[in-house]
Amino acid sequence: MHHRRHASPGPAGTDATRTRRRRRRRARTRRLVLAFLALLLLAIGFGGWYVYRDVFGRMGSSRALDGAAPRSTGGATNILLMGLDSRKDQNGEDLPPAVLDKLHAGSSDIGGYNTNTLILLHVPADGGRATAFSIPRDDLVDLPGFPQDKIKKAYGLAKAHRESLLAGQGTSDHRALEQAGREAGRRATLTTVSRFLDVPIDHFAEVNLAGFYHLADSLGGVPVCLKHPVKDRYSGADFPAGRQTLDGSRSLAFVRQRHGLPRGDLDRTRRQQAFLASALHKLDSAETFTDPARLLRLLDVAKQDVVIDEGWDLPAFLKQAKNLSGGNVEFSTLPIAGFAKHHGEDVNLVDPGTLRKLVRDRMGPEADRKDDDTGADKGADTGAERPAGPPAAGRSAAPPSGATPRRETIEGGGVPCVD
Repeated sequence: MHHRRHASPGPAGTDATRTRRRRRRRARTRRLVLAFLALLLLAIGFGGWYVYRDVFGRMGSSRALDGAAPRSTGGATNILLMGLDSRKDQNGEDLPPAVLDKLHAGSSDIGGYNTNTLILLHVPADGGRATAFSIPRDDLVDLPGFPQDKIKKAYGLAKAHRESLLAGQGTSDHRALEQAGREAGRRATLTTVSRFLDVPIDHFAEVNLAGFYHLADSLGGVPVCLKHPVKDRYSGADFPAGRQTLDGSRSLAFVRQRHGLPRGDLDRTRRQQAFLASALHKLDSAETFTDPARLLRLLDVAKQDVVIDEGWDLPAFLKQAKNLSGGNVEFSTLPIAGFAKHHGEDVNLVDPGTLRKLVRDRMGPEADRKDDDTGADKGADTGAERPAGPPAAGRSAAPPSGATPRRETIEGGGVPCVD
């Protein structure tokens, strides 16, 4: 019996078979790649949601700006940065003794709830240079619902008043009183600054003393530069002249020192500006905003010490912050008109009209003036004692030489040298 042999495929058949096999392999590969990409996107999406929920969702938030009007228009943003001279955490609990020791700021009973740092940051809509105005903490201004006093006291006075009212109505829970009091303090501070400078405030960030400490440590230290060596037992500042990198504890001493400086509090304000400029420089040089791991570490630290308004889209603002870290910001201190005594305390005399014009001029055409019908009572007489007559002993009617504007500014994007 003859067996028929299967003819082997010729060259044309072999090529066709190989082509079909390659196509099937490529199709399987594409399906695998697409499946992998789908899983990756799902993981990224879940991860992004988790990061947003964990980092931004758990960051302290406030509704103190609810109902505030008007807001900036045209895409510009005004942000008030508030630094609390408080030795307590966000729930009003004492900071751990180990942290207090590192802060070199005394016990938790010291400091109260004064806003010793007030900086109005104007970010223009076109992404151009931002402007940061420091408001001296001892400026004598009108406070909403209270007699004239130092601007730093708006927070603490409103907080204590709100807590007293709630306690009188039967509220006894410590944390509930603390949170309600702080909301009242934030609202009072925001209203005070907005009326004082006649500008809308769109967002705010509040940080306590420990925040400076944790920020510096999370950055691996912040570089600063001093024109002269300093030593101050009150703040713990003990630094040589020149450029140096400060850890968290020494950073706090740097920004708190005022004793032994030529212009006291005004020089301390300049120290704060220099610290922020140097921190922005460090953020940029370390490529923090392009390194997810670094950014997450920084944001994780911020959860401990920072409170922001509830409506602030912080992830979107981080894109702007990247530009700020590149040095696109200028710091300056609002000038004072003189010194005086008020209820036995040293205060700065100010001319609100002059300051409002200065702020509007520096902000440019984007500066939205508040309308009189918004309820912003700009300069109502509260009946408080006003400094009059000759200045108290040891204080001059006008600031000492150099204390008011020589249009001193600090540029972001570097490490400025200060006294």
